[in-house]
Amino acid sequence: MGLNSPFTTWEGDNIHGRRPVLTGVGVRLDKLFARPPGAERHVIATGLDLTGEVQGRLHGRFPSIEGDWLGVVNYEISYADGRRDKLYLVDQLVPFHVLRKRG
Repeated sequence: MGLNSPFTTWEGDNIHGRRPVLTGVGVRLDKLFARPPGAERHVIATGLDLTGEVQGRLHGRFPSIEGDWLGVVNYEISYADGRRDKLYLVDQLVPFHVLRKRG
């Protein structure tokens, strides 16, 4: 059972099982993990590649007290050294401004 928001849309039924409807999104890692201006760079070849956009699956959302929306997203981050394994992140709260709906 994952993180369910009041805005999660479900498919299926109680007999065959219910599952959240997944919406394909792009997660802009550059914006999500923005570095502070002027931060010194230390390259770690085996670190996570936090550049570009990765595919994600949006399955819920929550509003903040200030009216900003956060999506509940599953996505993967690659390692900079090109290994096949990825870091799989489940039920992450991600600001909508770093998401892009995939068609």
